[in-house]
Amino acid sequence: MEEGTIVHVDYELYNGETGELIETTREKVAKEHESHQESRTYQPMVCVVGGGQLIPGFEAALGEAKANKEIEVLIAPAEAYGEKDITQIETISIDKLIRAVQDPNSLYIGAPVNINNKQGHLSYLAAGRARIDYNHPMAGKTLKYTFKIVKVVEGKEDQVMALLEANTGHSEFKVSFDGDDLNIVIPQTMLFDTNAAMLKFRLVTIIRDAVECGKVSFIEVHEPRGFGVEDEDDHDHDHDHDHDHDHDHDHDHDHSEDLSKLSVAELKERLKAAGLPVGGKKADLIARLSQEEE
Repeated sequence: MEEGTIVHVDYELYNGETGELIETTREKVAKEHESHQESRTYQPMVCVVGGGQLIPGFEAALGEAKANKEIEVLIAPAEAYGEKDITQIETISIDKLIRAVQDPNSLYIGAPVNINNKQGHLSYLAAGRARIDYNHPMAGKTLKYTFKIVKVVEGKEDQVMALLEANTGHSEFKVSFDGDDLNIVIPQTMLFDTNAAMLKFRLVTIIRDAVECGKVSFIEVHEPRGFGVEDEDDHDHDHDHDHDHDHDHDHDHDHSEDLSKLSVAELKERLKAAGLPVGGKKADLIARLSQEEE
């Protein structure tokens, strides 16, 4: 697969030593392994071949892959998340751990924790002591991927659309080119995203790295209140009005909290409680949680 190609990939990620399923994009596989999450939408991952967003071993395998062919590959730690560094493991008192987390009752082995602004995970808890591992949770592990490139995205507009949906969690963008200049109409759902402004800067970088374009314009269309609501009778109208009032109140409540002030560990705890993926950078976590809270 040529570098720079935008593809949709279905995959499973396993612990190469135990065979344990770690992650999958296929709902059938999740159910077979009794790891299905009702709140999650299972769909192929969108990525740019050679884009540097994946672990080196998986990037290399994608570069050698052909569309619609199931592939299995074992990836050594050096080409995955690196070997485990014992200097990145520390033992602290349980009192210090409790002071560092918001809800001590949410602690479990493997739980993300932030100690002195350093992100790690809880690996051991007993006898008044806690062991915090600041290595990546999959450091030192051999990984097995089974994957298939199910679609190669062709055409600049479709490529931009795929990148937008994959990196925002929103759909119904409208994309058009005027010469080399790119115009993106933002969907109504994204207008309520408190982190949309920050997200736009990131999207411009992602798009320009993958698709040739000139000026990038984001267009917001604010529809009148009640747009898209169909009134069937007076009773339904009153009910819908009450629902809209409650919905607006919910948004006011959501907006009262600035998610960007939360730590990565706190964001991940909320995502885990909601049954959502916890991977990615802080901006990804905020965008994912904002979408869930709408």
